Amino acid sequence: MKKKFRMKQLINIIAAWLMLCQIVNAQSCDWQMRVRYTMAVDFYADRNQYRSKQNLTIYNNSPDTLQDLFFHLYPNAFQPGSDMDIRSRTIADPDPRVGSRISALKESETGFIHPEKITVGRLELPFEIEGTIMRLRLQHRILPGDSCRVSIKYLAQVPLQIRRSGRHNQEGVDFSMAQWYPKLCEYDRQGWHTDPYIGREFYAPWGDFDVTIRIDPKYVVAATGYLQTMPPPRNSKKWKTWRFVAPNVHDFVWAADPEYVQQSYILPDNRRLLFYHIHNSAYDSAWSALPQIMHKALEFIEKRYGPYPYQSYSFIQGGDGGMEYPMATLIKGHRPLNGLVGLCLHEWMHTWYQMMLATNESLYPWMDEGFTSFAEEEVKNYIVGLGLIPGIAPVKDPLQSTIDSYIKFKQNVTEEALCTHADHYRTNQDYGVGSYQKGALCLTELKYIMGEESFREGMLNYYWKWRFRHPGPDDFFSVMEKASGMNLDWFQQYWVHRTASIDYAISSIETVKSNSVQLVLKRIGDFPMPVDFLIRSRKGERRYTIPLELMRGSKSEAEWIALKPWHWVNPDYTVLLDIPLSEIISIEIDPERQMPDLNRDNNLWRGVH
Repeated sequence: MKKKFRMKQLINIIAAWLMLCQIVNAQSCDWQMRVRYTMAVDFYADRNQYRSKQNLTIYNNSPDTLQDLFFHLYPNAFQPGSDMDIRSRTIADPDPRVGSRISALKESETGFIHPEKITVGRLELPFEIEGTIMRLRLQHRILPGDSCRVSIKYLAQVPLQIRRSGRHNQEGVDFSMAQWYPKLCEYDRQGWHTDPYIGREFYAPWGDFDVTIRIDPKYVVAATGYLQTMPPPRNSKKWKTWRFVAPNVHDFVWAADPEYVQQSYILPDNRRLLFYHIHNSAYDSAWSALPQIMHKALEFIEKRYGPYPYQSYSFIQGGDGGMEYPMATLIKGHRPLNGLVGLCLHEWMHTWYQMMLATNESLYPWMDEGFTSFAEEEVKNYIVGLGLIPGIAPVKDPLQSTIDSYIKFKQNVTEEALCTHADHYRTNQDYGVGSYQKGALCLTELKYIMGEESFREGMLNYYWKWRFRHPGPDDFFSVMEKASGMNLDWFQQYWVHRTASIDYAISSIETVKSNSVQLVLKRIGDFPMPVDFLIRSRKGERRYTIPLELMRGSKSEAEWIALKPWHWVNPDYTVLLDIPLSEIISIEIDPERQMPDLNRDNNLWRGVH
């Protein structure tokens, strides 16, 4: 009996183990790395340098054993001959902020991070630096589920402000400290992501930051995270200590200037909006208006895109334009109210589309910049509708100008596919149109295909399922498919992986019987889409929608009469309508102008009256 009992136990243990293995395998795609940063920085403003000791605890949540670690050293890009310098001087349309400026930097004007000592425990480790990437060779591998504590002592220099990080920008801000520390590269299902920095996108693991900055007492410091109360240092005339903690973020930014004016705006739930800018009589009124506007914006954002998860957010004058970071943004602040609001909304919306829904920006910049641009336009139109920006009226469709601009681009330029790596677009224009405009229109077209209600449900479901994670295109489209009940594979393939054009036309209309007509529509472009059309007659309007057969469904909005599906292999579609030709005033394809149809002239037929 004992043998049978023991055998039964063994069988149960093996079965449980096999079940556990199945669960682990089923969840293997959900893991993500984690890191904890503790930094102590001594900042020597008089010589634009700083020394730091940085301790990292790296948690290997992957199923892989790690032999090496990789770090970004972003300041190294600001040296003559760097990849960023060469790329800027050889691309057809260089960013005017960069151009050939890096190549002209003097040694005292360059940026760099010089690691002096790297240890794991008491063991000093060798490292290799190639441009903006450092490779650290471990003596002991990091096993799955294990962690490793790394200490890095380094000297760094702040470059002249050229792109994002730097000193003494055009508006007089002393220090904009973005991407300023050795930053662990992301390791995910695709392995290490070690793209050299050329001024574009970022991708990093989630973590917790504890950052202490000692700096000249004359400086006011604004940063990611929550400011902690600190006792004065021993030599309070030389140093002032600023400590910030930031939980569950994947980056840390700070800025410093002796003339920063701080505004603190307390929301009804005790969350805070912080504003840092330098006094300027031409723009002070715009900055004074910002808090109330951002408060109203947040109310709309949280209803439409999901809650803001932190207790504060900082709008900081600094940098070279606008750039998003966790819990903060750096922006150029010399703007009238309209421009300032637009920039602030764009960078704040990145909290949703990058700081929480943290896609790999290098691989999928359209999910980052495009989704943000879409949301920015919707939120700003809402703010305008409240009358908070004088002299501007709301519009029916805030993305219409984006559609028109994209059509014009496609008519004149050979575009690149959205799946192009951010760093590898032929031109900055191609990158901008693809990532910002076509990325935004991905959501516009999905709203057109799915219908308003299903689209909004899908966007909120996407937020709740993937926040604080690293979703990719497949993850996003999977959520939208479930919300709509449609197959969207075809759209993903055409929109992301191809550069096909949308062009539909009214081919013919003729009387079949005394009280009916035959309408023939034609697909001229090679991008198949569902087609909406509107008939205006003497007796009123009728709205029809023709689902695409590939969708395996149709939007269910009450105002649209659903017809039989259009098979994508057929360039023509025929429909019989029980209305006399003499009563038809006009027929229009896509009356809401939601599709980027290359030739709208053939979308409209007018009757003879």
